[in-house]
Amino acid sequence: MATVFGAGAAKRAGRGEGTTRTKDGRGAASGTPAAGKRDSIRACPPTAVDALISEQIIPRLLMAQAHGLMPRDMVAGTQAVDPAEAAKFASLPLELEADELLVLVEGILARGVSVESVFIDLLAPSARRLGQHWEDDDCDFVDVTMGLWRLQEVMREVTLRFPPPRAAPARPRAALFAPLPGDAHSFGALMVEEVFARAGWQTEVMIEPERKELLQHIADHSLDLVGLTISCDCPNAKLASLISAMRSVSRSPDLKILIGGRMVNANPALVASLVAEVGADGSAPDACGALDLAERLVPVQALVARFGA
Repeated sequence: MATVFGAGAAKRAGRGEGTTRTKDGRGAASGTPAAGKRDSIRACPPTAVDALISEQIIPRLLMAQAHGLMPRDMVAGTQAVDPAEAAKFASLPLELEADELLVLVEGILARGVSVESVFIDLLAPSARRLGQHWEDDDCDFVDVTMGLWRLQEVMREVTLRFPPPRAAPARPRAALFAPLPGDAHSFGALMVEEVFARAGWQTEVMIEPERKELLQHIADHSLDLVGLTISCDCPNAKLASLISAMRSVSRSPDLKILIGGRMVNANPALVASLVAEVGADGSAPDACGALDLAERLVPVQALVARFGA
Protein backbone atom coordinates (compact mmCIF):
# COMPACT_ATOMS: atom_id res chain seq x y z
CA MET A 1 0.00 0.00 0.00
CA ALA A 2 1.18 3.50 -0.74
CA THR A 3 0.03 6.83 0.62
CA VAL A 4 0.48 10.38 -0.59
CA PHE A 5 0.01 13.05 2.03
CA GLY A 6 1.30 16.36 3.25
CA ALA A 7 0.61 19.94 2.25
CA GLY A 8 -2.06 20.10 -0.43
CA ALA A 9 -2.24 16.34 -0.98
CA ALA A 10 -4.92 13.74 -0.40
CA LYS A 11 -4.31 10.23 0.92
CA ARG A 12 -3.78 7.31 -1.41
CA ALA A 13 -4.44 3.77 -0.22
CA GLY A 14 -5.02 0.26 -1.55
CA ARG A 15 -3.14 0.64 -4.82
CA GLY A 16 -4.94 -1.47 -7.39
CA GLU A 17 -7.39 -2.77 -4.80
CA GLY A 18 -9.79 0.04 -3.97
CA THR A 19 -10.94 3.54 -4.74
CA THR A 20 -8.65 6.52 -4.45
CA ARG A 21 -9.44 10.14 -5.12
CA THR A 22 -7.81 13.48 -5.70
CA LYS A 23 -8.80 16.46 -3.59
CA ASP A 24 -12.01 17.01 -5.56
CA GLY A 25 -13.14 13.40 -4.99
CA ARG A 26 -12.57 12.20 -8.55
CA GLY A 27 -9.78 10.30 -10.25
CA ALA A 28 -6.95 12.07 -12.03
CA ALA A 29 -8.10 14.94 -14.20
CA SER A 30 -8.62 14.24 -17.87
CA GLY A 31 -8.72 16.47 -20.90
CA THR A 32 -7.10 19.88 -20.79
CA PRO A 33 -6.70 22.64 -18.18
CA ALA A 34 -9.57 25.06 -17.77
CA ALA A 35 -9.30 28.60 -19.09
CA GLY A 36 -8.77 29.89 -15.57
CA LYS A 37 -5.80 27.58 -15.23
CA ARG A 38 -4.34 28.96 -18.46
CA ASP A 39 -4.76 32.55 -17.28
CA SER A 40 -3.12 31.87 -13.95
CA ILE A 41 -0.07 30.06 -15.31
CA ARG A 42 0.86 32.73 -17.84
CA ALA A 43 2.30 34.83 -15.02
CA CYS A 44 4.35 31.99 -13.55
CA PRO A 45 8.15 32.34 -13.24
CA PRO A 46 10.51 29.90 -15.02
CA THR A 47 10.55 27.56 -12.00
CA ALA A 48 6.81 27.08 -12.45
CA VAL A 49 7.38 24.32 -14.99
CA ASP A 50 9.06 22.12 -12.39
CA ALA A 51 6.52 23.19 -9.77
CA LEU A 52 3.63 22.27 -12.08
CA ILE A 53 5.12 18.81 -12.59
CA SER A 54 5.98 18.37 -8.91
CA GLU A 55 2.85 19.71 -7.28
CA GLN A 56 0.04 19.09 -9.77
CA ILE A 57 0.76 16.72 -12.66
CA ILE A 58 2.57 13.88 -10.89
CA PRO A 59 0.53 13.95 -7.64
CA ARG A 60 -2.69 13.75 -9.66
CA LEU A 61 -1.28 10.88 -11.65
CA LEU A 62 -0.12 8.92 -8.64
CA MET A 63 -3.37 9.47 -6.77
CA ALA A 64 -5.40 8.36 -9.79
CA GLN A 65 -8.03 5.68 -9.28
CA ALA A 66 -6.23 2.38 -9.88
CA HIS A 67 -9.04 0.03 -10.90
CA GLY A 68 -8.34 -0.58 -14.60
CA LEU A 69 -7.45 -3.96 -16.07
CA MET A 70 -4.37 -4.65 -18.17
CA PRO A 71 -5.22 -5.50 -21.79
CA ARG A 72 -4.42 -9.08 -22.72
CA ASP A 73 -2.10 -8.03 -25.52
CA MET A 74 0.04 -5.87 -23.25
CA VAL A 75 2.56 -7.54 -20.98
CA ALA A 76 4.79 -5.74 -18.49
CA GLY A 77 8.35 -6.34 -19.62
CA THR A 78 11.86 -5.96 -18.35
CA GLN A 79 13.61 -4.06 -21.15
CA ALA A 80 14.57 -0.38 -21.02
CA VAL A 81 13.55 2.46 -23.32
CA ASP A 82 16.05 3.07 -26.11
CA PRO A 83 17.71 6.48 -25.53
CA ALA A 84 17.34 7.46 -29.17
CA GLU A 85 13.63 6.65 -29.03
CA ALA A 86 13.27 8.69 -25.83
CA ALA A 87 14.99 11.67 -27.46
CA LYS A 88 12.65 11.45 -30.46
CA PHE A 89 9.60 11.22 -28.17
CA ALA A 90 10.60 14.09 -25.86
CA SER A 91 9.01 16.97 -27.79
CA LEU A 92 6.05 15.09 -29.26
CA PRO A 93 3.58 16.17 -26.52
CA LEU A 94 3.73 19.63 -28.12
CA GLU A 95 2.46 18.20 -31.41
CA LEU A 96 0.35 15.10 -30.68
CA GLU A 97 -2.78 14.58 -28.63
CA ALA A 98 -2.81 12.27 -25.60
CA ASP A 99 -4.44 9.37 -27.44
CA GLU A 100 -1.81 9.57 -30.19
CA LEU A 101 0.98 9.61 -27.61
CA LEU A 102 -0.60 6.65 -25.85
CA VAL A 103 -0.52 4.60 -29.06
CA LEU A 104 3.24 5.17 -29.25
CA VAL A 105 3.72 4.22 -25.60
CA GLU A 106 1.57 1.10 -26.01
CA GLY A 107 3.82 0.03 -28.86
CA ILE A 108 6.88 0.48 -26.64
CA LEU A 109 5.30 -1.52 -23.81
CA ALA A 110 4.22 -4.25 -26.21
CA ARG A 111 7.88 -4.76 -27.17
CA GLY A 112 8.69 -5.76 -23.59
CA VAL A 113 9.80 -2.43 -22.14
CA SER A 114 9.03 -2.16 -18.42
CA VAL A 115 6.53 0.31 -17.00
CA GLU A 116 9.25 1.69 -14.73
CA SER A 117 11.46 2.46 -17.72
CA VAL A 118 8.57 4.17 -19.52
CA PHE A 119 8.06 6.40 -16.47
CA ILE A 120 11.72 7.17 -15.77
CA ASP A 121 13.39 6.99 -19.18
CA LEU A 122 10.61 8.24 -21.47
CA LEU A 123 7.92 10.34 -19.81
CA ALA A 124 9.93 12.10 -17.09
CA PRO A 125 12.64 13.30 -19.53
CA SER A 126 9.90 14.43 -21.89
CA ALA A 127 8.36 16.57 -19.15
CA ARG A 128 11.73 18.13 -18.44
CA ARG A 129 12.33 18.70 -22.14
CA LEU A 130 9.05 20.60 -22.42
CA GLY A 131 10.22 22.91 -19.66
CA GLN A 132 13.48 23.44 -21.48
CA HIS A 133 11.61 24.38 -24.67
CA TRP A 134 9.84 27.13 -22.77
CA GLU A 135 13.03 28.39 -21.11
CA ASP A 136 14.65 28.51 -24.57
CA ASP A 137 11.66 30.50 -25.95
CA ASP A 138 10.82 27.75 -28.44
CA CYS A 139 7.16 27.86 -27.32
CA ASP A 140 4.99 29.64 -24.79
CA PHE A 141 4.05 28.41 -21.35
CA VAL A 142 0.50 27.50 -22.37
CA ASP A 143 1.89 25.13 -25.02
CA VAL A 144 4.14 23.55 -22.41
CA THR A 145 1.24 23.18 -19.99
CA MET A 146 -0.90 21.48 -22.62
CA GLY A 147 1.97 19.12 -23.37
CA LEU A 148 2.32 18.28 -19.69
CA TRP A 149 -1.38 17.55 -19.40
CA ARG A 150 -1.10 15.19 -22.38
CA LEU A 151 1.77 13.41 -20.63
CA GLN A 152 -0.39 13.19 -17.53
CA GLU A 153 -3.10 11.41 -19.46
CA VAL A 154 -0.60 8.94 -20.90
CA MET A 155 0.91 8.25 -17.48
CA ARG A 156 -2.52 7.86 -15.94
CA GLU A 157 -3.55 5.29 -18.55
CA VAL A 158 -0.33 3.32 -18.09
CA THR A 159 -0.82 3.35 -14.31
CA LEU A 160 -4.38 2.09 -14.64
CA ARG A 161 -3.41 -0.72 -17.00
CA PHE A 162 -0.36 -1.80 -15.05
CA PRO A 163 -1.21 -1.53 -11.34
CA PRO A 164 1.64 -2.35 -8.93
CA PRO A 165 1.83 -5.95 -7.71
CA ARG A 166 0.10 -6.75 -4.46
CA ALA A 167 2.37 -7.11 -1.48
CA ALA A 168 3.48 -10.60 -0.50
CA PRO A 169 1.92 -12.15 2.64
CA ALA A 170 5.16 -11.60 4.57
CA ARG A 171 5.72 -8.16 6.08
CA PRO A 172 6.67 -5.82 3.22
CA ARG A 173 9.56 -3.47 3.60
CA ALA A 174 8.29 -0.01 4.55
CA ALA A 175 9.70 3.18 3.06
CA LEU A 176 8.92 6.89 3.28
CA PHE A 177 9.98 9.38 0.61
CA ALA A 178 9.96 13.16 0.87
CA PRO A 179 11.67 16.25 -0.45
CA LEU A 180 13.92 18.00 2.02
CA PRO A 181 11.79 20.24 4.27
CA GLY A 182 11.64 23.63 2.63
CA ASP A 183 12.07 22.15 -0.85
CA ALA A 184 8.90 22.62 -2.93
CA HIS A 185 9.87 20.16 -5.68
CA SER A 186 8.28 16.74 -5.07
CA PHE A 187 8.76 15.21 -8.54
CA GLY A 188 11.75 13.10 -7.50
CA ALA A 189 10.18 11.76 -4.31
CA LEU A 190 6.97 10.83 -6.12
CA MET A 191 8.76 9.08 -8.97
CA VAL A 192 11.02 7.08 -6.61
CA GLU A 193 8.00 6.11 -4.50
CA GLU A 194 6.22 4.76 -7.57
CA VAL A 195 9.19 2.56 -8.48
CA PHE A 196 9.47 1.18 -4.93
CA ALA A 197 5.73 0.50 -4.75
CA ARG A 198 5.88 -1.47 -7.99
CA ALA A 199 8.69 -3.53 -6.49
CA GLY A 200 6.46 -4.60 -3.60
CA TRP A 201 7.49 -2.13 -0.92
CA GLN A 202 4.93 -0.55 1.40
CA THR A 203 5.43 3.09 0.50
CA GLU A 204 4.43 6.58 1.53
CA VAL A 205 5.36 9.97 0.16
CA MET A 206 5.14 13.40 1.79
CA ILE A 207 4.68 16.54 -0.29
CA GLU A 208 6.32 19.72 1.04
CA PRO A 209 6.66 18.47 4.62
CA GLU A 210 7.73 20.71 7.46
CA ARG A 211 10.66 19.39 9.50
CA LYS A 212 8.43 18.82 12.53
CA GLU A 213 5.83 17.01 10.41
CA LEU A 214 8.46 14.73 8.86
CA LEU A 215 10.02 13.83 12.20
CA GLN A 216 6.62 13.20 13.77
CA HIS A 217 5.67 10.78 11.03
CA ILE A 218 8.94 8.89 11.38
CA ALA A 219 8.34 8.67 15.14
CA ASP A 220 4.79 7.39 14.68
CA HIS A 221 5.41 4.70 12.04
CA SER A 222 7.61 1.63 11.71
CA LEU A 223 9.86 2.36 8.74
CA ASP A 224 12.78 0.47 7.29
CA LEU A 225 13.95 3.26 4.99
CA VAL A 226 13.55 6.98 4.41
CA GLY A 227 14.53 8.62 1.11
CA LEU A 228 15.15 12.37 0.93
CA THR A 229 15.31 14.22 -2.39
CA ILE A 230 17.23 17.48 -2.49
CA SER A 231 16.82 19.92 -5.38
CA CYS A 232 17.74 23.18 -3.64
CA ASP A 233 20.83 24.43 -1.82
CA CYS A 234 21.13 23.07 1.71
CA PRO A 235 24.09 23.43 4.09
CA ASN A 236 25.63 20.06 4.92
CA ALA A 237 25.34 20.80 8.64
CA LYS A 238 21.59 21.37 8.30
CA LEU A 239 21.13 18.09 6.42
CA ALA A 240 23.29 16.23 8.95
CA SER A 241 21.19 17.65 11.79
CA LEU A 242 17.97 16.49 10.14
CA ILE A 243 19.30 12.97 9.50
CA SER A 244 20.51 12.72 13.10
CA ALA A 245 17.07 13.79 14.34
CA MET A 246 15.39 11.25 12.06
CA ARG A 247 17.47 8.45 13.54
CA SER A 248 16.85 9.60 17.10
CA VAL A 249 13.04 9.58 16.75
CA SER A 250 12.77 6.44 14.61
CA ARG A 251 11.08 3.36 15.98
CA SER A 252 13.59 1.23 14.13
CA PRO A 253 17.19 1.11 15.36
CA ASP A 254 18.16 -0.06 11.85
CA LEU A 255 16.53 2.77 9.89
CA LYS A 256 18.29 3.33 6.57
CA ILE A 257 18.39 6.81 5.06
CA LEU A 258 19.10 7.55 1.40
CA ILE A 259 19.66 10.96 -0.16
CA GLY A 260 19.35 11.92 -3.81
CA GLY A 261 18.12 14.55 -6.21
CA ARG A 262 19.54 17.26 -8.40
CA MET A 263 21.78 18.89 -5.78
CA VAL A 264 23.22 15.57 -4.61
CA ASN A 265 23.90 14.39 -8.16
CA ALA A 266 25.37 17.71 -9.32
CA ASN A 267 28.90 16.55 -8.54
CA PRO A 268 29.14 12.73 -8.72
CA ALA A 269 32.74 12.75 -7.49
CA LEU A 270 31.66 14.25 -4.16
CA VAL A 271 28.58 12.10 -3.48
CA ALA A 272 30.40 9.51 -1.35
CA SER A 273 31.99 12.15 0.86
CA LEU A 274 28.65 13.98 1.20
CA VAL A 275 26.87 10.78 2.25
CA ALA A 276 29.50 10.16 4.92
CA GLU A 277 29.53 13.77 6.12
CA VAL A 278 25.77 14.03 6.66
CA GLY A 279 25.40 10.54 8.12
CA ALA A 280 23.24 8.96 5.39
CA ASP A 281 23.49 5.32 4.34
CA GLY A 282 23.85 5.91 0.62
CA SER A 283 22.75 7.65 -2.55
CA ALA A 284 21.85 6.70 -6.12
CA PRO A 285 21.62 8.72 -9.34
CA ASP A 286 18.09 7.57 -10.20
CA ALA A 287 15.04 5.72 -8.88
CA CYS A 288 16.09 2.27 -10.09
CA GLY A 289 19.54 2.69 -8.58
CA ALA A 290 17.92 3.73 -5.30
CA LEU A 291 15.78 0.59 -5.35
CA ASP A 292 18.78 -1.66 -5.97
CA LEU A 293 20.67 -0.04 -3.11
CA ALA A 294 17.69 -0.15 -0.75
CA GLU A 295 17.10 -3.85 -1.35
CA ARG A 296 20.72 -4.53 -0.41
CA LEU A 297 20.47 -2.35 2.70
CA VAL A 298 17.12 -3.82 3.81
CA PRO A 299 17.15 -7.52 2.84
CA VAL A 300 13.89 -9.42 3.21
CA GLN A 301 15.66 -12.16 5.17
CA ALA A 302 16.48 -9.71 7.95
CA LEU A 303 12.83 -8.69 8.25
CA VAL A 304 11.69 -12.31 8.44
CA ALA A 305 14.21 -12.94 11.21
CA ARG A 306 12.98 -9.90 13.15
CA PHE A 307 9.23 -10.13 12.59
CA GLY A 308 8.53 -13.61 11.24
CA ALA A 309 6.71 -14.49 8.03
